[in-house]
Amino acid sequence: MERSTTAREGAVRRALVFALNFVKHPRMVGTFAVSSPALVRRLLDPTRWSGVGLGLELGPGVGTITGAMLARMRPDARLLAIEMNRDFVAELGRQFPDPRLQVAHGSAADLQLHLRQAGFEGADLVVSGIPFSTMPPAIRDRTLDAVASALRPAGTFLVYQYSAKVLPHLVRRFGEVEREREWRNLVPVHVFRCRAPLAGP
Repeated sequence: MERSTTAREGAVRRALVFALNFVKHPRMVGTFAVSSPALVRRLLDPTRWSGVGLGLELGPGVGTITGAMLARMRPDARLLAIEMNRDFVAELGRQFPDPRLQVAHGSAADLQLHLRQAGFEGADLVVSGIPFSTMPPAIRDRTLDAVASALRPAGTFLVYQYSAKVLPHLVRRFGEVEREREWRNLVPVHVFRCRAPLAGP
């Protein structure tokens, strides 16, 4: 009973932190609600987690996807989460005292720098829910170019968005782009699975 009460309290706190930061930074956060369990499963379940040695998460927020990734990752795998919001960075530290997780405070556009600073090279999996449709075009392009460069040839880039406007930008950078829709979310979400990063933008 104590564990379930603590879990509920943690979930309430995460929801409050997320909602308050949406009010303060709506263009950065992108939505007012955390991802649903159905979205988490649709996004992550098809991944072959035994092949993920290094995962990246761009814009983890309060960690709904982060926790699910850690639960699926190998004991020797590593996860680098890049987050601009200091409140979210602090919440991630509270929620996940997992030695496999490293949280970098900064922009996803600088992910190559964050990788080098963490001592990592290419990633096997990149997951992103940052709102590409509301980002300045130059930052969006820089971020997507950085992902394509960081992803290993057999890796996967998972993108979940409330708008499909990012699709043509993904097609220019990846040889394979699959598109799905998850309706069982407070706001329906587009899910894109991108593979075969191309040599240039």
